[in-house]
Amino acid sequence: MSEKNIILSVKDLEVKFKVRDRVLTAIRNISMDFEEGKVVAIVGESGSGKSVFTKTFTGMLDMNGEVSHGEIWFEGRNLMEIKDDKGWEEIRGKKIATVFQDPMTSLNPVRTIGYQIAEVIIKHQGKSKDEAKQEAIELMEKVGIVNAAQRYDEYPFMYSGGMRQRIVIAIALACHPKILICDEPTTALDVTIQAQIIRLIKDLSVEYGFTTIYITHDLGVVANVADVVAVMYAGQIIEYGNVDEVFYDARHPYTWGLLSSLPQLGEKGEELFAIRGTPPSLFEQIKGDAFAPRNQYALAIDYVKEPPFFKVTDTHYAKTWLLDPRAPKVEPPAAVRELHDRMLVLTAKGGIYGEH
Repeated sequence: MSEKNIILSVKDLEVKFKVRDRVLTAIRNISMDFEEGKVVAIVGESGSGKSVFTKTFTGMLDMNGEVSHGEIWFEGRNLMEIKDDKGWEEIRGKKIATVFQDPMTSLNPVRTIGYQIAEVIIKHQGKSKDEAKQEAIELMEKVGIVNAAQRYDEYPFMYSGGMRQRIVIAIALACHPKILICDEPTTALDVTIQAQIIRLIKDLSVEYGFTTIYITHDLGVVANVADVVAVMYAGQIIEYGNVDEVFYDARHPYTWGLLSSLPQLGEKGEELFAIRGTPPSLFEQIKGDAFAPRNQYALAIDYVKEPPFFKVTDTHYAKTWLLDPRAPKVEPPAAVRELHDRMLVLTAKGGIYGEH
């Protein structure tokens, strides 16, 4: 990727939380570039650090958390030099917006839908009340609210879960952000509505040209929306590549495990695959490869020394000693080798959130 296309650059990021008398290292030395206009999916199990990682982009860590090391560069500025809420207000919402998992935590139950969108337009764009109302109605229409002008003065409780999520997206778009972070935006919705919201975000990202960062544990979502996939485990990115590389040429055993456990690809009568064991405690210093105790392909060195990133292609990297030239050759599990054919069959049936 050429430097001119990088909209956000993270360098050696480390995040710690004080929990009672102990320190938890949630993010462990992550470096990653985000390319302008791309959809980047960050995937991994719960607790892998996905949300914490992206909260650092908007200064939204919990009070007991801090960026203990590293830099985050955006528009020629290191965001880690911002020390107060006033400074973050120039970034948060206005330039980097977030759509959260539960829309009711983002909406004020005693304010009308229209007011909440218009308020953002007035604050961030400086428009008059009449201009803000007109733009708010247009945004409501854009995100698929039928009879938007009539529904402008309704309250959040009068909307369904899927409609509320559309309003949260409209509020985010009202800021005209350059980056939109979608933090598990479809988890609380049924499958049909999930597909609609996923398609909406994808279409809007093309129309508006913003960079999308999609946080999810659902690789079915990733197959549909992402250009680039970053796989996280125990506070680190352990594999990175374009969506086809990660789906059809994954190299890290943890990524193999995630792909093997895709419920959409399960066969009737077959037992669903699950990654054995549990992630390591991030209260303790991790020696070697954090995934080693759960990895059936682990080498002796995995328990001693942390692997570097090995280059697979110019766009594909994986943090596993299996890619070292001296390592024994290991075949991915059968479910991963057969993934491409299974995905084609499932997509033809419309069974994995629509077309890919």
